[in-house]
Amino acid sequence: MRVALFVTCINDLLQPRTGQAVVALLERLGVEVAFPEGQSCCGQPQFNTGYRQATEPLVRRFDRVFRDVDHVVTPSGSCAAMVRDNYPRIGAKAAAEGRGPELADAAAAAVAKTYELTEFLVDVLKVEDVGAYYPHTVTYHPTCHGLRMLGLGDRPRRLLERVGGLELRELPGAEECCGFGGTFAVKNEAVSVAMGADKVRNVRATGAEALCTVDNSCLLHLGGILSRQGAAVRPVHIAEILASTEGNEW
Repeated sequence: MRVALFVTCINDLLQPRTGQAVVALLERLGVEVAFPEGQSCCGQPQFNTGYRQATEPLVRRFDRVFRDVDHVVTPSGSCAAMVRDNYPRIGAKAAAEGRGPELADAAAAAVAKTYELTEFLVDVLKVEDVGAYYPHTVTYHPTCHGLRMLGLGDRPRRLLERVGGLELRELPGAEECCGFGGTFAVKNEAVSVAMGADKVRNVRATGAEALCTVDNSCLLHLGGILSRQGAAVRPVHIAEILASTEGNEW
């Protein structure tokens, strides 16, 4: 089984330890992980702001860079959803405009092999107990892309529930958006912050030590609000929890 890490822009530039945690976790489970250095942005910022044709070269790059692997694993629900949900739309539109089927073929190839981390663990590796140990109280926020576009369901929770020492606390209003939404947070700052403040109020009400999600973009948004409020809650990506073991916490 040939597996490659698609680390994504936010993780690569702002939270590199998340990518490192994914590799550590998968290698502990016996998976050899490649990291193709030609990878780049999935094109989500361009696509979401209306620059569809500017996204097309990135679809082709994704196909080219990951062509020789069986599975592409990413610690980002939003980027996985971009590939799985929007790449086919981009390919179909290009074909409808008479520019050939090549982009649609590239999109289909990408869709077939791309997995968000928790999907890969539960659906491909068929594992829920990854041997993790994380002696903290944790609350889990199911991000919009993971919840609504990927349909991750209870996969992240099932993994967290099997972590040694971890106490999972229910988050009120868990399925409500945190307000980040990528460029939404830039174009609609006041609304974004208000939504984030509501989410943070619920997070703090749990009394949990850590807030966990499958997307660092949401964690950066909520973590910033928590920090400005002086809250002690630590934002942590699920990969870092699952990679932690007794005596070696990420």
